[in-house]
Amino acid sequence: MSGCEQTGEEKPVAFKPDYQGVQTRLLDGDLVNFQVKMTGARDGSDLDEYAQCAAAQYALIRGYGFARHLRTNVVEEGGTWLADAVYTISPALPRGLKTIDAEVTVSACAENDIPTV
Repeated sequence: MSGCEQTGEEKPVAFKPDYQGVQTRLLDGDLVNFQVKMTGARDGSDLDEYAQCAAAQYALIRGYGFARHLRTNVVEEGGTWLADAVYTISPALPRGLKTIDAEVTVSACAENDIPTV
């Protein structure tokens, strides 16, 4: 009967993200809006990472080395996840707790197969 017992352990769900693109909009000077879309996300943190990767690459493209996260709104509709994120980009390390070193972040994104801009 031991084969019929439940162990209480759940089988891990395979993470198979489908990154469906980034829309970037410069709001004002160093203020940038990123809208990212994906399916297969485990939760909103996957969207946060995707937006962060986009922000880091965008900072590098613009010749800056840093970004700072201001806010992210995430919604899920029928298995499709959308995030609306705002970051500032800057040449020097900005003040704040949610700062991003763009080069380090882009490298980590590549290692984790998360696309950038």
